[in-house]
Amino acid sequence: MITITEAAQAHFAKLLSSQPEGTNIRVFVINPGTPQAECGVSYCPPDAVEADDIELPFEGFNAMVDEKSAPFLDDALIDYVTDQLGSQLTLKAPNAKMRKVADDAPLRDRVEYVIQSQVNPQLAGHGGFITLMELTDDGIAVIQFGGGCNGCSMVDVTLKDGIEKQLLEEFSGELTAVKDVTEHEHGDHSYF
Repeated sequence: MITITEAAQAHFAKLLSSQPEGTNIRVFVINPGTPQAECGVSYCPPDAVEADDIELPFEGFNAMVDEKSAPFLDDALIDYVTDQLGSQLTLKAPNAKMRKVADDAPLRDRVEYVIQSQVNPQLAGHGGFITLMELTDDGIAVIQFGGGCNGCSMVDVTLKDGIEKQLLEEFSGELTAVKDVTEHEHGDHSYF
């Protein structure tokens, strides 16, 4: 379910050594399965363990995961990265905003999953996102831009060289095109 790198395990073990005996960590998702989903890690003292928690053993500590967060932490990765700017704990949970779908799920569900787990996180750096509005019978994914992407001068490049290319590669033989139906309005919300 969750991979914690050796560097992150060592970091947690060091932090936990100064906590009361029996303290572990808790990995969780707030608002799982929504575009507002946020992942986090916190201390989990023994009196905060719930009966339905899933306990994942690691070197020197356990990671506790509540039952509601568990499906959204599938394929999550926690790492402790050190570079010239210092050290940083990173948590990547590609399924936090939308539960992973099966390879044989309907095309719309699979396209929606890729949009939520791969495309929108890339657009979020510019304050934007896309929404799948329709999937036509002839394989056209009809999308709408929102946030900072609405009215952005680079939206055509983002659509053709980014989103369409990625979705057509991912769903080769199933999708034929990606069409934007957004009525783009330039404004203070737009990213430049």
